[in-house]
Amino acid sequence: MKTTVISPRGKEVIIGDNAPTVVIGERVNPFGKGPVKEALLSGTMEPIREEALKQLETGADILNVSVNAFGIDEGVVFPRVISEIINAADVPLCLESRNPVALEETLKLGCGKPITSSVTGEDRVLDEILPLVKKYNTVVVALASDASGIPKEPPKRLQIIKQIIDRTDKMNIPREDILVDCIAESSAVNDRAAIVTLETMRIVKRELGVNLVLGASNVSFGLPNRTVINSVFLSLAIQAGLTCAIVNAAKMKPYIIAADLLLGRDPWARQYVTYYRRLKSVSPH
Repeated sequence: MKTTVISPRGKEVIIGDNAPTVVIGERVNPFGKGPVKEALLSGTMEPIREEALKQLETGADILNVSVNAFGIDEGVVFPRVISEIINAADVPLCLESRNPVALEETLKLGCGKPITSSVTGEDRVLDEILPLVKKYNTVVVALASDASGIPKEPPKRLQIIKQIIDRTDKMNIPREDILVDCIAESSAVNDRAAIVTLETMRIVKRELGVNLVLGASNVSFGLPNRTVINSVFLSLAIQAGLTCAIVNAAKMKPYIIAADLLLGRDPWARQYVTYYRRLKSVSPH
């Protein structure tokens, strides 16, 4: 199986089957209401920096950053936000943008070896984003979707991923620099959504041997008590081969490290014990 290495300008984060599940913090984005969205619209960077540091404190290994929303000039705002974060913390980044101009201006800042998220099976997206992945030596997320949308069955999702990887192979982008997202959809809309995702993950892992990433919280969209659903789904996904989860670190980190422990991905319970010792040391009680 492949080992993926993500790095800022200092420490590295290892993604692989023999490593603990990597947590990508999802909170720096303009979705919903809150100080981050207001900061992106106003250009005030302090809330961005505070949220980034908060996610690291609560267990994120990598930070996912997105600024794409109505009223935001991505080409200007994206590199500014990334500059703010890399000046505040030595943390690997997942750059969520399909705007090639915004993405290249951001990559020019010197982000170490980040993740570029994401490419679909659409020719236009592949033509615009993969050359940047190659030029700046980034890891890239391959998304099981194309111009027709998200397929409802595992074989079609697998076919799209194979088409994307065929392109990356031809460009000599190494397999270890590919993270595959088999796509989590809401179980409120489709009661087979989680089953299809998990089965696709197992097939991709078995046939292609690449690392897997997932925006796990989508599975509970529209349902009450989402934390319960997300935590159970993450346990199943880790068992199916997930190596990297995009989540709210503050809520999901405890469940992820518990799943790693029970699935034999945390030798001698080192990660689990270290995490709770750290929580105890910073807790006032």
